[in-house]
Formats: sequence, C-alpha cells, structure tokens
Amino acid sequence: MAQIISVTSEALQATIRRLLPSQQGFGEDLQASNVITPVINLTPTAEGSVLDSDLARAITFDSQSAFQITGTVSTTIVNTTGFHRIFGNASLSDDGSTDVKISFVLTDGLATKTVLEYRLGLGSGNEYNDTFDFIAFFNPGESLYIQTNSGGVFATGSTRQVADVNGNLIQPAGFVFE
Repeated sequence: MAQIISVTSEALQATIRRLLPSQQGFGEDLQASNVITPVINLTPTAEGSVLDSDLARAITFDSQSAFQITGTVSTTIVNTTGFHRIFGNASLSDDGSTDVKISFVLTDGLATKTVLEYRLGLGSGNEYNDTFDFIAFFNPGESLYIQTNSGGVFATGSTRQVADVNGNLIQPAGFVFE
C-alpha cells in the first residue's frame, strides 16, 4: 500500500528554492512516498548547465591556462574569483644545497596560507614526482601562487575555472548543446 509522508527538512526546501526559483512561493511541504518511481535527473539543467559537473570540469584548448615552473620562482597561477581546478605534476630533485620544496600558497593580499607543499630533504640524493589535482574557491582579492626555492624543482599543469563565484558551472570553451 502506498504511503505519502511529509518531509520537513529546511535544507531540502532551501535546495528546492535555490534550484527551482519559480517554486519559492509554493507553500506545501515536500513529500516522500514508499512507491518506486522512475526518476529523471534534471539537476544540471535546473542549475543552469546541461553537463554533469564532472564533464563541466573538462579542459579544452581555450578554457584552460597552462603553467610551467622551474627553478627558484614565485608565480601567480589563479587570480580570478570563483571555483578553479588546479592540476598537474610536480618533480623535485635534491640539488645538494638546500631542502628542495614547491609550495602552493593562497593569499588575500595580507596573509598567506600554504595549501599544498612537496619537500625533499637536503642530501637525500633522491628525486620525487607526484601529481596534484584540486579545486579551490577564490573570493575577490584572493589568488594562488606557486613558490619554489631550488633549481631542482619542476612543475607543469593547468588551471581552469569550473564555476563562477555563485557556483554556476562554466561550460568548457567550444561546448555547444544541441
């Protein structure tokens, strides 16, 4: 026998209001049923995107900014608001003169926070290679830079804005929905 139960979750109701603005004035509680009902997921379209969020993070020639770092440098790689995917490869090689490190540093112009760091100890004679892939959110005035301290460091990668400051997905450059 089918049962319908009222759901009084403010979090669910807030999500409905955010995803379906035309329903904001609708005063009924959400309801759940114990009957199996086929579901068509319209969430990406309701959020203003026709792509699943994984596909919306795809890179294209025109939608990514590549970077290549070597030696002792400090280079800004993201300085625009919103959600950005940062991915690539870091290689460190003991140069015999100092601890070798590469740091990914967030700044708001006044303070800094190291969010990811690779370090290779002095005299280890070792090499280290690793990939990185993370998404960061940037408010106005915030940026991300890479800082290195040795000629034994090499990093290459890309950044791509995947959503604006309001969380709206940004389609890969050249994508056309038909």
